[in-house]
Amino acid sequence: MDALSERNPRVVSAVKLQRSAHRRKAGQFLAEGANSVAAALETGRVRELFYSERAAGREHDLVAGAAASGVRVTLVTERAAQRLGETVTAPGLVAVCDLLDVPLAEILDRRPRLLAVPVEIAEPGNAGTLTRVADAVGADGVVLAGDTVDPHNGKCVRAAAGSLFHVPIARGREVGATLDALSGAGITLVATAADGEVDLDDAGEILAGPVAWLFGNEAHGLAPAVAARADHRVRIAIRGRAESLNLAAAAAICLYASSRAV
Repeated sequence: MDALSERNPRVVSAVKLQRSAHRRKAGQFLAEGANSVAAALETGRVRELFYSERAAGREHDLVAGAAASGVRVTLVTERAAQRLGETVTAPGLVAVCDLLDVPLAEILDRRPRLLAVPVEIAEPGNAGTLTRVADAVGADGVVLAGDTVDPHNGKCVRAAAGSLFHVPIARGREVGATLDALSGAGITLVATAADGEVDLDDAGEILAGPVAWLFGNEAHGLAPAVAARADHRVRIAIRGRAESLNLAAAAAICLYASSRAV
């Protein structure tokens, strides 16, 4: 089998999926690396798997399994693999997948008990890490509210390490309408706030029911109007000298606490 070069039309088309506009137009995105590709294959979202000769040596079973399941597997040159990858050292294993976000109503129809709701989140690495945390604690979904990063962004996909394919993800462009839908479904809105009236250690009763945690933008936190919409504002006790916690750390603490209370 001849390896496709970086000039091959299929490779060129796939490389374009590194840009948001092309992802929306094609309805597809790229998943890079063994963890993400394996999770994508398990959920049946892979349309084509590109692999280099070097990657085939490391991940022979993964490539062979994809081919056996009917996925189109395509050998590419190392240079083409470098173009397809978005990391400095490309793994040589990139899958073209169908977009995976779902309507918010689909998540709400499942009567979720625990949701992560990052509001106006901008950093793709944080979005991916938060999704991974949500997966780890058994959350029922991630709802990206407002003008947020694209969950199919390459950095987000890599940071999620496969969890993007395990946890339902919805996007609510209008923050107010998204919060209305969550409240209307009987879900308690809980915001993280340094000056919150409830300490996380004392929030067990609040967290026992269906809860959606609102997490703010990395730079500015939750807008006052959004925090005011929450049913409860919860603070995380900082017992050392750190001024604050970053988004991913705060989300991990809050979601884990909720998972124990449910």
